[in-house]
Amino acid sequence: MKHSRRDFLRSATTLAAGAGLVSALPSDLQALPLKTIAASDRVNIAAIGINGMGWSDLTAMLKHPAAQCVALCDVDRNVLDKRVAELSQQGIKVKAYTDYRKLLEDKSIDAVIIGTPDHWHCLQMTDACAAGKDVYVEKPVGNSIAECRTMTAAQQRYHRAVQVGQWQRSQQHFKDAVSFVHSGKLGQIRLVKAWAYMGWMKSIPVKPDSTPPSGVDYKAWLGPARERPFNENRFHFNFRWYWDYAGGLMTDWGVHLLDYALLGMKAETPRSIMAAGGKFAYPDDAAETPDTLTTVYEFDGFNIQWEQAQGIDGGPYARDHGIAFIGNNGTLVLDRGGWEVIPEKNKMEAVPRQKAVDNGLTLHAHNFIEVVKSRRMDDLHAPIQAGALIATTAQMGNIAFRTGKKIYWDKQAKQFTDTDANQLLAAGYHNGYKLPVIS
Repeated sequence: MKHSRRDFLRSATTLAAGAGLVSALPSDLQALPLKTIAASDRVNIAAIGINGMGWSDLTAMLKHPAAQCVALCDVDRNVLDKRVAELSQQGIKVKAYTDYRKLLEDKSIDAVIIGTPDHWHCLQMTDACAAGKDVYVEKPVGNSIAECRTMTAAQQRYHRAVQVGQWQRSQQHFKDAVSFVHSGKLGQIRLVKAWAYMGWMKSIPVKPDSTPPSGVDYKAWLGPARERPFNENRFHFNFRWYWDYAGGLMTDWGVHLLDYALLGMKAETPRSIMAAGGKFAYPDDAAETPDTLTTVYEFDGFNIQWEQAQGIDGGPYARDHGIAFIGNNGTLVLDRGGWEVIPEKNKMEAVPRQKAVDNGLTLHAHNFIEVVKSRRMDDLHAPIQAGALIATTAQMGNIAFRTGKKIYWDKQAKQFTDTDANQLLAAGYHNGYKLPVIS
């Protein structure tokens, strides 16, 4: 699809046969106006990193009638072959790549999904934008504050549509809850709590280094991360618990929940951050990132508090995750299942639980495709600027923990007032890779 043709593609359209659909049109999208799509007007999608969320994102995207998958990429040939076969069973034939740079050379590809580990997001997103592709990038957008800045600059430089996988921004009950917060009915809000108590996250046993599995290009998997012997604990899902590749539960769940804390308070960067925690649940296991952490972000007139705990489910308000806006008149408690208001005595009426009614991931993917077609960047529900703000906020919490200090943010200088904290603004790049410079 040529860029000139995209400019006049405005409305949602449908074609059930041959459009690359994995499943029937979901209920979330059934109310859309229907008309037949010409093959030349479809959006050609490729996915880079397809073992976990990358595959979920692609599956959701293919529910949109204009989306068509044409290519997959993964450095693990076992995963790649499995996904190619799964699409083939649906009648979808795709090209298969193990090098994402080769995929980006394909002029027929309009947009890419980036579902790789966090330490690859920045390089792949900036390369994709430079290649003229629109991008749906998984959260957190970057593995450092410096990467977040670079990714925002790349979107502005190349004028691409970039959606971040903060899919809760497309879910109606989250929007309704924030609207209630903004109504002022809760009174002055002095504290917002966000938390993730993940009982299903068990200890990771220590394992010896080994040779990479057959079919895995481990050098390509490491990319800009420091060179280390292959270890099963650091591969696939568990990469999240190692500083080389990610930021633990803070950047895994924190970016989702703190995002809505910031939205509710119309907040940007905090004045100060302090954090305390550690490996309290599993002190001797293989993970590096803390399994228990409390972080306090100071803003003018209110604080936001983040709590995380692996191995237990007993979070605040009897929920294993959520956001609580604590006001003088009452408290609004929000999670993925719904929201409610718990009143202070004689201050306001309770609001019974308002349950979730839609599929946020499906709607988020649909929103991205619509913007790829319309070129109306302001319609994106989670543009790169929003994703960069929340990823930066989460990184600030991790930096406060890693330095062991209360740290202060200089908004004008865009750095901390502490030298040790500033040393962690950028992730180290190794193996010949460099952080892109966007001019």
